Amino acid sequence: QVQLQESGGGSVQPGGSLILSCAPSSYRCYSMGCFRHAPGKELEEVVCMECDDKTFYADSVKGRLTISMDNDKNTLYLQMNILKPEDNAMYYCASDSRPCAWIGFRYNYRGQGTQVTVSS
Repeated sequence: QVQLQESGGGSVQPGGSLILSCAPSSYRCYSMGCFRHAPGKELEEVVCMECDDKTFYADSVKGRLTISMDNDKNTLYLQMNILKPEDNAMYYCASDSRPCAWIGFRYNYRGQGTQVTVSS
């Protein structure tokens, strides 16, 4: 069982930035990533990073979001830049033993979610 503790999120104006962080309860060579759920919309993959740092971004966030892992702190970071109103959603940090291509947004483990609100 992997527990994921998220922090970050909040409210920002369009064009602004936020950082989400996620700390798994233990280190495992798992894929880690993020998916989001906006009101009235389906779950959406955001980014997935495999244990060898191979990373996959959704087209909607490429060039604006960057995922990174601080192995010393065992913490995952999602730097979110140039945020848009369409980025409004609950964001979930997640982890899974499978490769990213097999996961989509159906991770085995996920955090409690953190809200990102982009509004002027």
